[in-house]
Amino acid sequence: MPQKLVLASTSPFRKTLLEKIHLPFLTAKPNVDETPLNGETAIQLVERLAIAKAQAICPAYADALVIGSDQVCVNNGEILGKPGDFENGFKQLKAASGKRITFYTGLALINTKTGNIQSLVEPYVVQFRVLSDTMINHYLEKEQPYNCAGSFKSEGYGIALFESFEGKDPNSLVGLPLISLITMLENEGVAVI
Repeated sequence: MPQKLVLASTSPFRKTLLEKIHLPFLTAKPNVDETPLNGETAIQLVERLAIAKAQAICPAYADALVIGSDQVCVNNGEILGKPGDFENGFKQLKAASGKRITFYTGLALINTKTGNIQSLVEPYVVQFRVLSDTMINHYLEKEQPYNCAGSFKSEGYGIALFESFEGKDPNSLVGLPLISLITMLENEGVAVI
C-alpha cells in the first residue's frame, strides 16, 4: 500500500475494528470541538465531526488516507453521548429500556494527496430488552461503559441488554462501519482483499 493509512482516533474500539481488515495503519488524536451546532441534527453532527476529525490530522500527513469517525445515540429525538459516570449511564439505560434506539455513525476518508473527501452516515438500530433497575445496576457495575455512547458495549457484556439489532454493518454499532470503509478505500485504489 503506497499511501499511509491513518485513523484519526485514539479509541481502542475503533483501533480493534480497523485491525480486522489487516492493513497497516497509524493512529493520531484529533483535537476537535465536538459541541453540536445550533439546529444541527444527529446525522449532520456525526458527518461534520467525522470529516473534522480527519481534517485535523491531515496537515501532519502529506500522502495518506485519513479516516475520521464519530457516533451518537438518539433516543426519542434526543442526542445522547458518552455518559461519563454511573449516574448518567443509569439514566441513559433506564430511558432506553424496552425501546428502539438509533445509533448514527459518521465516517470520512480523506486522501491528503488529492484532497478527495468521501463521507457518509450509517444508522444502526438496537431494540433494548425491558430492563429492571437491578439489571441496569448489575450491568453498569460489571462493565462500566462510561466512555461509550448509549452506556453499553455491544461487543462485550452489553449484548445481554438487547432483543435485536438492525443495520447494514454490526461494526457500525461499535463505532467504525468497516463495510463502507472498505468501499471507500477501494475507491482510492486500495485493495483490501
